[in-house]
Amino acid sequence: MQDFLTRWSEAATTSVGFFWMALWAFILGYIISSLIQVLVTRERMQRAMGRDGPRSMVLGTFFGFLSSSCSFSALSTTRAIFCKGAGLAPSLAFMLASTNLVIELGMVIAIFLGWQFVVGEYVGGLLLILTTWLLIRITRPRRLEKRARERLDDGGHDHGGEDRSWKDKIRSAEGWQQIGQTYVMEWQMVWKDVLIGFTVAGVISAMVPEAFFEALFLGAGGENAANPGFAQVLAQTVVGPVAAFFTFIGSMGNIPLAAVLFSQGVTFAGVMAFIFSDLVVLPVLRIKAAYYGWKMALYILALMLVGIVASSLIMHYALVALDMLPDFSQVKPPGEREFFKVNYQLVLNVVLFAINAVLAWFWWQARRDGGHGHHGHDHGGASLTDRVLQVLSAVAVLWLAGGLLVGATAGAG
Repeated sequence: MQDFLTRWSEAATTSVGFFWMALWAFILGYIISSLIQVLVTRERMQRAMGRDGPRSMVLGTFFGFLSSSCSFSALSTTRAIFCKGAGLAPSLAFMLASTNLVIELGMVIAIFLGWQFVVGEYVGGLLLILTTWLLIRITRPRRLEKRARERLDDGGHDHGGEDRSWKDKIRSAEGWQQIGQTYVMEWQMVWKDVLIGFTVAGVISAMVPEAFFEALFLGAGGENAANPGFAQVLAQTVVGPVAAFFTFIGSMGNIPLAAVLFSQGVTFAGVMAFIFSDLVVLPVLRIKAAYYGWKMALYILALMLVGIVASSLIMHYALVALDMLPDFSQVKPPGEREFFKVNYQLVLNVVLFAINAVLAWFWWQARRDGGHGHHGHDHGGASLTDRVLQVLSAVAVLWLAGGLLVGATAGAG
């Protein structure tokens, strides 16, 4: 019993410590995302993307880069763009870029995993988009695409249809209220994913034995972990999306868990495949089916899986060739980290939390004035998922509170 209580306390402390390390990056990333969403209209994005071709792919990728990292938001916006007449490939490029190429995600990855994984995220994300485009051109799913368009409501949704320039918006109180609303909505979209993701990462770090990772990810932490063969790397790369499929964790929440996996000896390719798999998790697949039908949803899933495995392997062996592959043995196990100390993270957290408070105040002003979210995101068809996440979030809060209380009680004793 005493051993369980000790591990419970360690798991809760690790979860909170992970979040403390990443807090400034979350806030800064969502500030940038909110500014872009309010100041750049999506109508212009949709008009510029066209239907197909390299230009539309570049624009779809670029606009996705400017967009939010929430998987559900990416699904909703991709649906709207597809409804407006954008081609399937540019629409998927937008979706992939909006969850893999965004600024805040790179910041969080840098904190937990290092610069090699940031390179893997951005370069591998571009490879994933190119692979998906190539597969679409080879398979030519015109009949599926036609049926999906017929299934969707041609009306779509309008986002940010104001004619005011970004200069006018940034100089006005109303413009900052819109930014505050968008910023708060960004947190409303992801807080459950983040809470559950960090909680799960702490539990796995403190309570799951290394033998589990060696069994799940073939060869992880074993004698050949530092120099794995191709079969081992391939097996772990395939397992990465499978493991992510059942986690229900979004793109921001799975980074600390990815750090735990890497510290346990999972290969670079296996970890990258896990990170890339936020758009193949079960809730996302169900929403795609609600939008486009099951045939199209499974087709997109197959594209993603092939692209994820291929991109992760290419990045892995590119770093091997350049002798830049990160060494998992150099990563500190979570239990050995000093999470709370006076350093640059403390300063950044304090400064950005103050900015967070200002934007929350603008959001409150907008609510008080009777404003409604101009940039709300449709999580269409996700009601069951939301209920599940709410229950899991409540369990996570109780788990963290209990673990911290156990630790405080043991410290006082």
